Amino acid sequence: MIRLKNEEQSAGIRKSCKLLSEMFAYIRQMVIPGITTLELDTKAQAFIEEHGGVPAFLGYPSSGDHMDFPASLCTSVNDEVIHGIPGKRVLRPGDIIGLDCGINLEGYFSDAAITIALPPVAPGTDRLLAVTRECLDRAIAAVKPGGRIHDISRAVYSHAKANGYGVVRQYCGHGVGFAPHEDPQVPNYVGNGPNPRLRAGMVLAIEPMINLGGDGVKELDDGWTVVTSDKSLSAHFEHSVLVTETGVEILTYW
Repeated sequence: MIRLKNEEQSAGIRKSCKLLSEMFAYIRQMVIPGITTLELDTKAQAFIEEHGGVPAFLGYPSSGDHMDFPASLCTSVNDEVIHGIPGKRVLRPGDIIGLDCGINLEGYFSDAAITIALPPVAPGTDRLLAVTRECLDRAIAAVKPGGRIHDISRAVYSHAKANGYGVVRQYCGHGVGFAPHEDPQVPNYVGNGPNPRLRAGMVLAIEPMINLGGDGVKELDDGWTVVTSDKSLSAHFEHSVLVTETGVEILTYW
């Protein structure tokens, strides 16, 4: 069921998104060669908690028999698409890392993601990140009251494929605000699934996941980390947005 947000609730979600955005501004400065993904997670969790928030992903239940998510920040490096678990991995020049995080602030949830490249950046890598950001921009531009979820999906898929990239189908965007994940699902391709009409008061987490190679992905044995099937690089950008009476409001920033 899609739950619309009123003005008071939207204000609470906006506040949560502001804190999340401030966390990203803080943590992205630390993405340099030599740092471990666990160090990034530790810094992110401390920032969130020091500002009165609760990490929304920490302890998130697994859909299978695996452990609950053990961190506050998803750290997905190179061919890791999403849900990478922070650990001892050391970032090196030329790596790319996707950072995905959510916050619960006073009962209101936010969600955003960014992919960062560590210099030197190969031209093909730089283009992948640029096109993935463009996919997100085009998807957000397609949001308007009276439109459809598949307008968002089509904007992502058509731009990614026009540039020769793979589009992840097994994972998608979603509603957010009262919980980390709500209805509706927001796929990055146009399939046969639900295509609800967009209405003012909907809050959506729109998140293109675009691969340098093919569409295929697989989950590792840890039950969380998703990687590209062909070991190609993958980029992931995400904003939480509010559907308004006249269009869309972007609630997060990096």
